[in-house]
Amino acid sequence: MDRVLTAEPVSSSPAPPTPEPPLRPRHRVAAWAAGLLLVVPALIAACRVLDTDAITPVPQLLSFLPWLTVPAGLALLLAVAARRRVQAFVAVLVLGATAWSSVPYMPQAVIPYGLPLAQVRVIASNVEFGEGTKALTEVVRREHPQLVFVSECDRACRDTLTKTFATDLPHYASVDGEGSVGSILLSAYPLRDWRMIPAAMGMPGATADIAGVAVRLQLAHPLPPLPGQVHLWKRELGRIADFAAADPGPTLIAGDFNASQDHAAFREILDAGWLQDASRRADASRTPTWPMEGPLPPYVQIDHVLVSDFSVRGVRFLDIAGSDHRAVLADLDLRGPR
Repeated sequence: MDRVLTAEPVSSSPAPPTPEPPLRPRHRVAAWAAGLLLVVPALIAACRVLDTDAITPVPQLLSFLPWLTVPAGLALLLAVAARRRVQAFVAVLVLGATAWSSVPYMPQAVIPYGLPLAQVRVIASNVEFGEGTKALTEVVRREHPQLVFVSECDRACRDTLTKTFATDLPHYASVDGEGSVGSILLSAYPLRDWRMIPAAMGMPGATADIAGVAVRLQLAHPLPPLPGQVHLWKRELGRIADFAAADPGPTLIAGDFNASQDHAAFREILDAGWLQDASRRADASRTPTWPMEGPLPPYVQIDHVLVSDFSVRGVRFLDIAGSDHRAVLADLDLRGPR
């Protein structure tokens, strides 16, 4: 009798994935360390990519964004050493996002329009409660700017600057106050339409007549994003953005913004007024201006000169003895009508 053979059914389900091998003690430590090192870079890179300043501690940590590539890179090495493939993949993503966000902005390709009407040299300086007044005075004498924006200029600072430069910079708009409240805008050009953006620290502004063109000038000095006052920092930066958006004409906003290019609230100012950061136009957008005192080296650029209807010939950063900020010196050309 013939024997009938029946085939056993073959399962079509895939084989279960091979689990990663159990961690040895030293690998377990490396994996835990890698995970801890990834927390802050992952959070900050995500907020930067999502274009948000979020809440404390994000605004404070965004100032350290380029430096966060260090813990992210170390986390990748530890994950590889621990032989954790998934963790290593995550570390690669975080390191890539952090490094991409930290690349210095390329100079903006802006095609000049109109004829250059006037060459304007601008200095923006925070003199730290007036302590850097003497050094700034020497810088102004040496560099001969037409516009000077001075933050944290107390009454003694104001009196010194207005008396010393009564001939070269006879026009000014100021907010009187002690400590960080006082600020002054000195000008070689006649000023009109004096105004002030409401803020905890002085932010005076005016309109200058430069080569027959009305140019809006505004000193910027919002509160820093300290824990507990981030909402105030955002509100004051928002008021600067509102000013920038109010008029599309020639505009120059300069000072200590207490914000870097990595803060969404600062980028909103640029977008609102079609402004360009002079440092970016000069390929110097990652040159730090703060802090110049203390245990840490300078690590963030929070002092800026923002322009509309100006071309940028060059930018320099000047040390001011007695101040914890570098001054920004920008050489600009006011352009004629489009």
